[in-house]
Amino acid sequence: MKKILMVIVAAIASFSATNAMEMRDYNVLYKLNDNTVFNSLVRYLDISENQADQLAYVFELTQEKLNKANLRSDLSAAEKAMYFNLGNAKYILSEDQYRKYLIILNVSRFSNYEEYIADNK
Repeated sequence: MKKILMVIVAAIASFSATNAMEMRDYNVLYKLNDNTVFNSLVRYLDISENQADQLAYVFELTQEKLNKANLRSDLSAAEKAMYFNLGNAKYILSEDQYRKYLIILNVSRFSNYEEYIADNK
């Protein structure tokens, strides 16, 4: 019985380890604060100047939160920074714009070519 319990615990631990995001998985949020990427994202999402200013401010705050998380190697803080970014972006953008934003983030996160995020020149 004890062996079965240990096998179950080991299986759960390995499953959670494979599904947990790593610090490098949040790199896509750093790319959004790059001027060229940001301008491409603004054009792709077709957002107003006011929305762009608000989104730029959110990206700056997100980057600050991620920097602090990286210094402490705190995955929980990095995840909170991501949710901060997503929550504020959802508030700023229209439903269609936010849907496109999520697509960009997901494609960029799961791609090996993060440098191509919102590269719509």
